[in-house]
Amino acid sequence: MPMIILFFVGIVEMVIIAAWTKTVSDNKILASGVITLINIVTWYYVLERILQDLGNWRIVAVYATGCALGTMLTTWYFQVKEKKESASQ
Repeated sequence: MPMIILFFVGIVEMVIIAAWTKTVSDNKILASGVITLINIVTWYYVLERILQDLGNWRIVAVYATGCALGTMLTTWYFQVKEKKESASQ
C-alpha cells in the first residue's frame, strides 16, 4: 500500500512544484511561501517512507514514476492552457 501512495504523492509533488514555479515567477510572495511549506511536508513524508525500507529500490522507482507522470501532466496542462489563451486573442 505505501508504494501506491508514493506513486500518487510523486504526481502531486510535481503539480506542487509547477505551482511553486508559477507563483515565484509571478512574484506572488505569500503564495510561494505557502506552497514551499506544503512541498517540504510532502518531502518529509517521502523521505520517511523511503528510509523505513531503505533497501527497497522499488519504492524509489514507483515514486520516480509518479513524479515523471506528474511532470508530464502538468507540462501538458500548461501547454493546452497557453494554446487556448493564444487562440482566444
